[in-house]
Amino acid sequence: MENAGANFDVIVIGGGPIGLSTAFHLSKRNIKTLVLEQFTFFNQLGSSAGVSRQFRIPYPEDYMVKLVKQSIPFWDELQSLTPTLLRDKVGTLWFGDPAVHSTEGNIGQAEKALTAENVPYTTLTAADIEREYHFKNLPTNYTGLFQADGASINLEATQQTLYNWNLASPSVTMRDEAPVTGIAQRQNKFEVTTPLGTFVSEKLVLAPGPYVNSVIHLLNFHLAATYWNMASAFYKKTKPDIQYPTWFVFQNPVGENGNQFYGFPEVDWNYPGYIRVASDFVIQPLTSPEQRTLVPNPKELAFTAQWVKDHMTGLELVPEFTSTCLVALSKIPNKELIVDFAPPYVPNYKNIVIYATGWAGKFVPLLGKILSDLAIDGHTPFDISHFSTGNIYFKALK
Repeated sequence: MENAGANFDVIVIGGGPIGLSTAFHLSKRNIKTLVLEQFTFFNQLGSSAGVSRQFRIPYPEDYMVKLVKQSIPFWDELQSLTPTLLRDKVGTLWFGDPAVHSTEGNIGQAEKALTAENVPYTTLTAADIEREYHFKNLPTNYTGLFQADGASINLEATQQTLYNWNLASPSVTMRDEAPVTGIAQRQNKFEVTTPLGTFVSEKLVLAPGPYVNSVIHLLNFHLAATYWNMASAFYKKTKPDIQYPTWFVFQNPVGENGNQFYGFPEVDWNYPGYIRVASDFVIQPLTSPEQRTLVPNPKELAFTAQWVKDHMTGLELVPEFTSTCLVALSKIPNKELIVDFAPPYVPNYKNIVIYATGWAGKFVPLLGKILSDLAIDGHTPFDISHFSTGNIYFKALK
């Protein structure tokens, strides 16, 4: 282990999946790297809470479909490092009102994007969806698409694989319970202060998930974001042989009910014998990560339970387990992921790389590659032009 005061090539702030993936890719280039995690590794307090995520190719934008495709070789590389299955391939089902545009996009636009990127999929009617995928009582105008490469991501095993690699790497040091309390710049180097001491580096990669503003305010700027404390519930199967794909339903809001729901199949690493169903809306967004709670909003759980009762088969009607996950979402219109350098008014900004906001579980191994490229080379061969803020949505603090 390195002592406080040690010099590094790169300090990665945030030890969740993205931070660990960044260190993984930096280590392959023999870059001396320090990962700082404010809590413990594998904690349940940020955007990596829970142990499953959806890997899906459908997006309403061509460039997002392309990026998911580009992530697959990096998933394969990570899989080669562990015998534990990282992606359980069950397919992706999108269905619902074809006129609805939601946080996930639109079914018709996704079909066009999949076609443009030569990704095969199957179109479905409401009757097809009920017959093949165990849903019921769907409005007859609902349509859908099924894409066979969708999967459930074993997020815990993904993090563990990255952590194990970094632990064994001679070029990576990892420290947890090390919240960053100060960042100073001297002679074009960063001095990062933590309760464990001060560490020095030439480059910074900031990937602290929903806690991004608690870090970047130390560099005197701020990112406009809102925070969702998302609720999930686990329903016991009444039919042992029933299985669902990963899915998302597009519906218009009803009152305070956002009416968007998504779900996962049964997986052996997370409550075997149960199906996870969640709401893709929150009734009361948060203004700060400090407002998060580990107790789900009861109204969100109730709306979800009603949807399960009305439209799913083979499940108990009352969930047995629940969970929450805190996610930061950009207030910039049409901007899900932010991958960029610090704004130009920050000294040495080209040596400060930022990943923030959005849902990025499916991109974990690729984003680590992109962030490491930006830190070391100042550019990446992957198209991230859509994830730049243009530096106009970062605000300098007075």
